[in-house]
Amino acid sequence: MTLNPLVHIRRRAYRAVFNGVEGRKVLADLRRFCRASQPTADVNNVQTTYLLEGRREVWLRIVAHINLTDETVSQLIEEYPTDV
Repeated sequence: MTLNPLVHIRRRAYRAVFNGVEGRKVLADLRRFCRASQPTADVNNVQTTYLLEGRREVWLRIVAHINLTDETVSQLIEEYPTDV
């Protein structure tokens, strides 16, 4: 199976942005903000669930384009306090 040429271009762009030291810092922040490893369902508020799931969808797209493994994602650590 061959990928669309535009997917190759997009993948290179995502990798260029996120594979450096500063890019990893941004990924660490997005991992937390997008709830990459937390449940997104809020049984008391469906709108909150939709919002959080939308954030998570963005995270999944980024990770898919740069082909991070689950192990690599779990190693992303923010250098800033988590309450910022």
